[in-house]
Amino acid sequence: MTLHITPLTPAIGAVVQGIDLTRDITKPQRRAIEQALLDHQVIFWRDQPITPVQQARFAQQFGELHIHPIYPSVPEQREVLVLDTAVTDVRDNAIWHTDVTFLPNPAMGAVLSAKQVPAYGGDTSWASGTAAFEALSPALQRLFDGLTATHDFAKSFPLERFGNDAQALARWEQTRSQHVPLSHPVVRTHPVTGRKALFVSEGFTTRINEVSAAESEALLKLLFAHAIRPEFTVRWQWRADDVAFWDNRVTQHYAADDYRPQRRVMHRATILGDRPV
Repeated sequence: MTLHITPLTPAIGAVVQGIDLTRDITKPQRRAIEQALLDHQVIFWRDQPITPVQQARFAQQFGELHIHPIYPSVPEQREVLVLDTAVTDVRDNAIWHTDVTFLPNPAMGAVLSAKQVPAYGGDTSWASGTAAFEALSPALQRLFDGLTATHDFAKSFPLERFGNDAQALARWEQTRSQHVPLSHPVVRTHPVTGRKALFVSEGFTTRINEVSAAESEALLKLLFAHAIRPEFTVRWQWRADDVAFWDNRVTQHYAADDYRPQRRVMHRATILGDRPV
């Protein structure tokens, strides 16, 4: 079966047709999906009513799945987390971020399935770290390549959001003890394509290590603004049963929190990756 790929922007994003994600994929299909992901960094399907079990089985074709330390999961498939605005505070998604960069080996990618979406609003945008890096002047490319930055779980999950719930506070404290701040390259090299990409995001990056605090603040402000320029991004308007699959190694994303009091329910399977270099 041939996949039909329709690019959405020159930098990032494509719609995929010609495959049923509710069924097991073949090896040729997996290779075609991998190539589409490498080419477009985030790919989308319409009308794919996958169950959590099917979602996990699909995601597992691309690597080991992560169990999130804070978000709840669906009862029948603990590797699939639930982002439900009726029960969980998801404000950390309304900030540009790359998933779980507080891990030594952050996510390779993630598969997101839309279960309930508002009548309007609730779009998600993705930004290409490779397009952002390649648009920097050569002098800035040389400056940032080789620097490291600190990533901190608590920046997106601050303590004050959990202090009024004893169970949530205990979970936060356990997660904090297991995930202390750590460093990743400011510019990482994709392990397959070899292309360089910015690897800092407002969601988890707290400072650049090799410069002063004031210099770090100025440089991160520059990078955060540069990385999300419109020409590096794609914005997806969700419908129920849409599926997105993104390369978390070279992208960041932002879920617009503009739809309340409407409800939004998403299921995510996160695929673990390699240590950034």
